[in-house]
Amino acid sequence: MYQQPELLIAGAPRQTAEFAENIVVNPATGVELARLPIASQADIDAAVAAADKAFLPWSETAPARRSRILRDAAILMRERLDDMAHALTLENGKTLTEAKGEIGFTADVFDWFADEARRAYGRVIPSAVGTRMIALKEPVGPIAAMSPWNFPAVTAAKKVAAALAAGCTVVLKPAEETPATPLAIARCLIDAGLPAGAINVIFGRPAEISERLMASPEIAKVSFTGSTNVGRELARLAAPGLKRLTMELGGHAPVIVMDDVDLETALDLSVAGKFRNAGQVCTSATRFFVHHRVYDAFVSGFADRAMKIKVGDGLDPSSQMGPLSNRRRPPALERLVEDAVSCGAKVAAGGKRIESQGFFFEPTVLADVPPNARVMQEEPFGPLAAIVPFRELDDAISAANDIPFGLAAYALTESSRTARRIVRGLKTGVVGINTFAASAAETPFGGVKDSGYGVEGGSEGLDSYLVTKFVHEN
Repeated sequence: MYQQPELLIAGAPRQTAEFAENIVVNPATGVELARLPIASQADIDAAVAAADKAFLPWSETAPARRSRILRDAAILMRERLDDMAHALTLENGKTLTEAKGEIGFTADVFDWFADEARRAYGRVIPSAVGTRMIALKEPVGPIAAMSPWNFPAVTAAKKVAAALAAGCTVVLKPAEETPATPLAIARCLIDAGLPAGAINVIFGRPAEISERLMASPEIAKVSFTGSTNVGRELARLAAPGLKRLTMELGGHAPVIVMDDVDLETALDLSVAGKFRNAGQVCTSATRFFVHHRVYDAFVSGFADRAMKIKVGDGLDPSSQMGPLSNRRRPPALERLVEDAVSCGAKVAAGGKRIESQGFFFEPTVLADVPPNARVMQEEPFGPLAAIVPFRELDDAISAANDIPFGLAAYALTESSRTARRIVRGLKTGVVGINTFAASAAETPFGGVKDSGYGVEGGSEGLDSYLVTKFVHEN
């Protein structure tokens, strides 16, 4: 069953007079799942007012109590994992195995910040006799969190859990394509004892909600995950009020494959890293720079594995890759393939949409992709890998950096010296060496350049929801 989504304001569901039509769709079938409620300006203002009213009592709640609520919410998420994962697959399309993994990761994030709630330390600064100097950490205030559709649970969790742990309250605006998953997280928090108004969830017209939240003097900070273009617009809207911002924006991750790798292991890692969630991952491996000595074998092995991936409905246990999450993505990928081929690239596997009622696209491998092909500069956000050879490592590092984005990057090598050289050379916020795992609950995550600024996750993730107050006693 897929529940009709509702707004959640001041601890209670709220009906709206206006609904969007055909917006919540099962991407595997194209069938409508639900009508999405559209928040009016009054609804948006009510959510902000609820967060503002709840802020003082929640910020003054003992850290141990905040910790217990976050921990109990994580327990409820694990108890409800099957239902939450089923809804996630229905609205997002990813396989049920991936959906369960995401809900488990989400619970881990809440567990981590349950501990961090107790560790918002200040410090005592050495001073002259008769004086005392102290740096205190205090919650910044009500925050607005905006999360995307590709990981609707984890991206929302990193914002919500950190904010609540710090003592902030939240107005959450999730992606309109995937409303059920963040609502389920909010219900876990409320059932765990979170006070009314500490978490509010609204949907609607993104531009209208963003403008209203950015103009609200009660909102002290905004955390956004999404496209670079939208991030720039939000930064512009935030400027008049000098709101704090955390921006996790687009990526286009390079992979440098050295000739000292075990080829079979490198291929297994690369294919899994590329086609997870049908490539709809901001840290997805996309541009593969492969040493010329192993290039032909790498392309052949990559294409062979890609063609064997079973694509289908995420609810089918035999499916290894689900559909793209919305109808815009298949034609966009087709255009990137056509452009690359016109520039001289070769299609080693896939390259076209799969005819069905859903939004499916073949796992695609492009070889010998020239630098002027659009796919070398534009994030495909789909199951498309572009592979090119290199001879000198400096050339590979230079090509990897030669884009505006700097979120994640990877390298496969058996040499620790080479790995250190690559880590120093890559201009990204995250680097994986012999792994494509770019994020964990206890680690910081964020990008540089056009991929944004600020980090989420880890102990660093709490800091952006805190302000430092200096106290000098004489």
